[in-house]
Amino acid sequence: MQSSAPATVRETSIPLQIAPRSLAAAFTRVPDPRRAASVAYPLAAVLALAVTAILANQLSELAIAQWATRQPAEWLRALGLTAGRTPCQSTIQRLFCKLDGQALAEALSAHFAPVAVPLAAGSRGVAIDGKAQRGRLPFQVGGSPVHALTAFCHEHGVVLAAEPIERGEEKSEAELTVAPALVARVAWPGRVLTGDALFCQRTLCAQVLAAGGDYLLLVKDNQPTLHADLALLFDPPAALGPAALLDRREVSTRERGHGRHQEVRHLIASTDLTAYLDWPGLEQVFRLERTWQEHGVSKQALLYGITSLAPESGPPERLLALKRGHWGIENGLHRVKDVTLGEDQSTLHCGQGPAVMAFLRDAAISLLRRLALRALGINGEVDHHDRVLLDDADQQDDADDADDTQVVAGDHQRQQCADTGRWQRGQDRERVHVALVKHAEHDVDAYDSRQDQPELVRQRALVRT
Repeated sequence: MQSSAPATVRETSIPLQIAPRSLAAAFTRVPDPRRAASVAYPLAAVLALAVTAILANQLSELAIAQWATRQPAEWLRALGLTAGRTPCQSTIQRLFCKLDGQALAEALSAHFAPVAVPLAAGSRGVAIDGKAQRGRLPFQVGGSPVHALTAFCHEHGVVLAAEPIERGEEKSEAELTVAPALVARVAWPGRVLTGDALFCQRTLCAQVLAAGGDYLLLVKDNQPTLHADLALLFDPPAALGPAALLDRREVSTRERGHGRHQEVRHLIASTDLTAYLDWPGLEQVFRLERTWQEHGVSKQALLYGITSLAPESGPPERLLALKRGHWGIENGLHRVKDVTLGEDQSTLHCGQGPAVMAFLRDAAISLLRRLALRALGINGEVDHHDRVLLDDADQQDDADDADDTQVVAGDHQRQQCADTGRWQRGQDRERVHVALVKHAEHDVDAYDSRQDQPELVRQRALVRT
């Protein structure tokens, strides 16, 4: 059953005219699981429609289908859908259940994280962490308690790669099983892998080093010998006296916020164990102590870690920044998906449907972050007629705009506020196009290398009538 269809004549979908470096073009590389004779809607068009709807605050397959029926014919044609015909909820659900989630993840990774341009050692942080979809857990019999492992760029909040998890009874087992495949899909030169103690594994560190990257990882009891060596170096028993490091470099920061007062982070880095420890590529070890006051109670946390960054490229200030930047994956991705995009509330649980929707949410967030938008909260009252167009199919546009990914705001104009990076609503009713991604900025590292140039930020947020 279709959402809307002619009474007698079956219309066919029109060819999707797309820019070769757009997100819609990336979707064409995903194999279609349907029989050719039964395809009424091109796969790339359906995926583009889904991301467009997610950006317009449509958070379920049903909402996506209903939103599509309300869109003007010209916008449906730009997405590759015949005017007057849009896929219904059951069509989207069946397609996503059968789709190859691994292939979709690879296509998105190739689009958002192409081969990196040359970068200085340690200049970009990449956090890896697993995430569960709580809404599907009650329907799950056995299987993994975590459903995807993600690589996330610290500096710009873009998802560089994601790997679906289908096996593993324990969280640690599940994440470590797919970690090598995830690491293999990221271009590592100039990038630093950050993660919690689970990923402090010799094989993963060696893999990142072989790919031209570096690592900065915490060390806990899952590596008992290494942890004991670091504790003995930085905090020896009282009988041995205080630690006397030959190489001691340190930095402290003092902050307050989120109900915490007098929050102090003190990091000490040293090369004293570099020649002693048998660990791939190890250059420095560090001790990070955090103390703070919360509700009148003094608290303390003590962590040890290792890194392959040499002192020249990884001074204490940079090590501390990388350690703190790692948690951007929780605040800038996982929380946005759960709270803003409703991933935890979704009860999708059949086939590949949950994984496909999760990867499309990643794509939506990455598109907005490329526009330098940091605050992605939605208040639940976003106009349902706000539209996002993933490709410029208007043949009358200038040649320079041929590779633009576009956003269309229907009833309310959205503009980027250069000072805060938040969406602001205008009052005029005319349609506007916002250029999200210029062809020269499809390489995330090329974009990173020019992030501090205000003119580029203004160009990315160019509003055209």
